[in-house]
Amino acid sequence: MTPVSGTEPLAPVLAAAPVADGEFVEITDADVDQVVELWRECGLTRPWNDPHLDIADARAGSTSTVLVARADGRVAASAMAGLDGHRGWLYYVAVAPELRGTGLGRAAVVAAEAWLVARGARKIQLMVRTTNTAVLGFYERLGYGDQETTVLGRWVESN
Repeated sequence: MTPVSGTEPLAPVLAAAPVADGEFVEITDADVDQVVELWRECGLTRPWNDPHLDIADARAGSTSTVLVARADGRVAASAMAGLDGHRGWLYYVAVAPELRGTGLGRAAVVAAEAWLVARGARKIQLMVRTTNTAVLGFYERLGYGDQETTVLGRWVESN
């Protein structure tokens, strides 16, 4: 596992080395169900997105990942990061509700940003659902602002 703190260069760590609570590392198979439960607890999942498939897709290539941090041996925070060529994107930034306000959310964003920058991202973006206004101040304090764009999309697979 490679810890990612965002404050120092990424460095390989022996796989057998223990991971400190609050340290962000790439997700393991054993983490997947806990991450999905965290996303559900945080209200980040939607019926039309299979979170297990989202995690599998993020882990399938070298341009995306899911980072997790643990507290007391359980997944306490996550951030999915993906690179589209020059922009980095953040998804599923989540912190266990009982740990909000502890700095773990900021650490998740910083770790994901470091992962993206190490892979060449020149700009980092994220999308916030219009119904999730409570989180806007959090991202503004981290330097994110409205990019005055509209995100358009369409489904290309049949349901």
